[in-house]
Amino acid sequence: MTERESAEEYLEGYAEILKGVCVTGRRLTREELEGLRARGERAAEAGMGLRALVRAHLSAARATNSELPQGAHGHLLAAVEQAIDAFAEGHERAQRLAVRQEEAARREFIDDLLYGRSDLGRLAERAERFGLLLSHAHAVAVAQGPEPYSDGFPVSRSVESSLVARFGNRRILLTTKDGRLICVAPADEPDVLTHFAKQAYAATDGGQVAIGRPHSGAGGVVHSYEEALNALDLAARMDLNDPVLHAADLLVYPVLTRDRQAMADLVLSVLGPLQQARGGAEPLLNTLTAYFDTGCVAAEAARRLSLSVRAITYRLDRIHRLTGADPGDPAQRYTLQTAVVGARLLGWPDQEL
Repeated sequence: MTERESAEEYLEGYAEILKGVCVTGRRLTREELEGLRARGERAAEAGMGLRALVRAHLSAARATNSELPQGAHGHLLAAVEQAIDAFAEGHERAQRLAVRQEEAARREFIDDLLYGRSDLGRLAERAERFGLLLSHAHAVAVAQGPEPYSDGFPVSRSVESSLVARFGNRRILLTTKDGRLICVAPADEPDVLTHFAKQAYAATDGGQVAIGRPHSGAGGVVHSYEEALNALDLAARMDLNDPVLHAADLLVYPVLTRDRQAMADLVLSVLGPLQQARGGAEPLLNTLTAYFDTGCVAAEAARRLSLSVRAITYRLDRIHRLTGADPGDPAQRYTLQTAVVGARLLGWPDQEL
């Protein structure tokens, strides 16, 4: 069946409507307009393009024009305008409904995918519709910025356009969740997440991106997504300012907090005496953090804290006297540094342990 023949299927009664309007000079009735809208909806649901349908209506109008009695031709253009407008309205209405239904199905799938709430077999079937083969390994990158983002936002569109232009259709899923940008990519396409991280960092005006480790199967996407979220949470607690975080590089931190009570006991035992200092433990804890983060270089720690080297040296000596542990002694440094990491992870001293 040709395109024209397919379009003519939705022109039933159209010529009669035009003739009736042109002969009497009336406007189309409510019933006629509603009938045209309904045919427009059916045509859209059948996958017919609007351009072909409009051409068919115009062609039928030309044929009808030759059959009109003398004096009736003056009303044809207005009748065609009304008819095509009603038909197009129905067509567009069906298209909008289809888009909303598709968006709802996509959002439901994404929620199920990232939370693992659906039957894994059924989830894998649905995933193919959105370009994912969950039998393969995938990794997930999550980007957050100074404000929440959603599908259709300029930031989201910018990142998506860049990914499509660079990689085309490579079974990539780009979406948003809880105000963050999310990219799911096959594990054997690491360049995709690297490019996503670069573009998301730029688009979010200096946001932060975390990349989970690759995992296989439908549950692997959830696992990688949770790793990326945990990395962002860890960065906030540890003041990690790297633009891109890799969950694989941060595995030591979950290990340290696996026994939370043991870590809390270590923090209080080693760093608790710092609370006796004037101004509390916070300034001295910040000093230790800067000192360890700079590789135990006092001059660099002083620069980070906007202090003099003499002030840093004084604080380190004060820490030694209060805790009994010397930050400069390699044998004692490990205990102090582990306690400092634990304090940052547990939010001490702001949070009671």
